[in-house]
Amino acid sequence: MQDPRDIIISPIVSEKSYAAAQNKQYSFYINPRVDKGEVKSAVEKIFNVKVLRVNTINIKAKPKRLGRSTGYSAKAKKAIVTVSKKDKIDFFESTA
Repeated sequence: MQDPRDIIISPIVSEKSYAAAQNKQYSFYINPRVDKGEVKSAVEKIFNVKVLRVNTINIKAKPKRLGRSTGYSAKAKKAIVTVSKKDKIDFFESTA
C-alpha cells in the first residue's frame, strides 16, 4: 500500500469546493492510478475522519494553443469525499 500522502496530491481550492464543504463534501486532486478504496483509507488516516462515500472524476486533457504551437492542458483525477455529519476537515473550514 502507498503512503497516504502519495495518494492525495492537493485539495481543490475553488468557490464550488468551499460551497460543497458546507455539506461535508471535500474535493481533492488524487493520483490517477488509485481506486476509491485507497482514497477512502488515505483520507481517514490523514484527517482522522469517517468517510461515508467517495466519488471520482477523470478530467480529460483539453487542446490549447499559444500562437502557432498547439498542445494539451494537463489531465487529472479528482475525488469528492463525503464525511459523516459529526466530522469535518479543518483545512476547508478554516479558509472558507
